Amino acid sequence: MPPALIALTIAAYAIGTTEFVIVGLLPTVASDLSIDLPLAGLIVSVYALGVTFGAPILTALTARLPRKPLLIGLMGLFILGNAVAALSPSYAPLLVGRVLSAFAHGVFFSVGATIAASLVAPDKRASAIALMFMGLTFAIVTGVPLGTLIGQTFGWRATFWGVSLLGAIALAGIALLLPSTIERPAAAPLKHQLGVLTSGRLLLVYAMTALGYGGTFVTFTYLAVILERITGFASGTVSLILVLYGLAIAAGNLLGGRIANHDPAQALIRLFALQAAVLVLFTFTAPHPVLALVTLAALGFLSFANVPGLQLYVVQLAQAERPGSVDVASAFNIAAFNLGIALGAWVGGLVVASPLGLGATPWVGGMLAAGALVLTLRSAALDRARPQTILTA
Repeated sequence: MPPALIALTIAAYAIGTTEFVIVGLLPTVASDLSIDLPLAGLIVSVYALGVTFGAPILTALTARLPRKPLLIGLMGLFILGNAVAALSPSYAPLLVGRVLSAFAHGVFFSVGATIAASLVAPDKRASAIALMFMGLTFAIVTGVPLGTLIGQTFGWRATFWGVSLLGAIALAGIALLLPSTIERPAAAPLKHQLGVLTSGRLLLVYAMTALGYGGTFVTFTYLAVILERITGFASGTVSLILVLYGLAIAAGNLLGGRIANHDPAQALIRLFALQAAVLVLFTFTAPHPVLALVTLAALGFLSFANVPGLQLYVVQLAQAERPGSVDVASAFNIAAFNLGIALGAWVGGLVVASPLGLGATPWVGGMLAAGALVLTLRSAALDRARPQTILTA
């Protein structure tokens, strides 16, 4: 693998850390800025919405720019966003910093995957893309708990300074290691994008993605608070528990692809059913430390095990429904994941602010996952009615 891939992986690690680390910092940020938890939860939603809506627009606007200067500019924007967050004296500037980082996030992963594939031989392109995205997964395993620990020890602003430093290292690596002559693919015509959004089958899967991922984030957004206030763990211990959760996520992401390889729809039915059940179960195990840890490990595994299957399902459907727009269809599914994050964080905030309270977030998240299950059952039924629309993996 060429050294330039290492720079892309470091950038993915920094971006993944800044996206998810706020979950572990919510109690600290809320206390420092004197805001309530639902308002703090919007920090997660705003970032996800920035990725959802900013990525397609900015990717289209920058389609004709040279790739290397574009990536350097994106990392500069990422560093700026995190620096603004670190310097924020109040809530509003923090949101501005998060939105700037989110814009860089969306375009980076749209462009970075294509660049990673172009750096290697055709038979190694999947491995190159997987290596870059490994930075995102590794961020959940190590970046989030480490960033949480730094924030709890030195203040949440120190975490954003640390992420800015990671971004600066990635920028330097891209500037030094990335070739200046990278082939720029032709921009997808606008009619292809609109064609994707007029496919009922694809819209159904996007809804599955948003609800399934949203169900996870109803609880995940407030996980640190649940572990402190309901389970009774000390804030320092929460950082270590997030490592356990991250390892479970990594295992789920890895094995989820194997589970969904041959028949993604049927695999997703099983995964969403288990996810909904475990979320509801967490409502009852959360007050008991040992049971909570066991449930949390299962929840971490299931929460991200559906990601490969959802992405594969979209690609297979797009090959049948919109064969000229497979990449665009895949990109919109990434947007659906982030829309689900925003939806889950928003719903979680409503639950926390309601008489139901913090302890109800797991079972409410389970209801969203159950909604994804219902939609998946419907989509699988449509597959059986029209089996020729699904290509085998």
